[in-house]
Amino acid sequence: MAHTFVKDVMITNIASLDSSSMIMDAAKLMEQKNIGCIIVTQQNLPIGILTERDFVRRIAAKEKPLTSTLEEVMSSPLISIGPEETVWEAAESMKVNNIHKLPVIEDSKVTGIITTTDLVEICSVGSDSEMRRICDQILMRMQKE
Repeated sequence: MAHTFVKDVMITNIASLDSSSMIMDAAKLMEQKNIGCIIVTQQNLPIGILTERDFVRRIAAKEKPLTSTLEEVMSSPLISIGPEETVWEAAESMKVNNIHKLPVIEDSKVTGIITTTDLVEICSVGSDSEMRRICDQILMRMQKE
């Protein structure tokens, strides 16, 4: 039975900043690259993520100065997935961890990201029977819980 793997659907338009960078730097980079999150690193290793949702909950709602470091506001530890995992495993991880963005890590480096939006887009490709089957499986498993 064929599977769709994370590496086949992940987005590679990602950006990272060191944990000592300021919130303002992250906001500018996200806007410049038109992306919804920044991978936070320490010594070039991924340790956390800063998402648009974090901007609302951890920055705006808490009135954090934009000069605060990413380390103060990032979501950590970083929940990730490997490129050889299936799209179903990615969806399950997002559901269990209540997250919308799942970095893809290979050899200690973030090589891509898969998001709930990507999963919705995959499911909307009705002509592709493989994608339809995956979506049906996801919906069936979600209904069982």
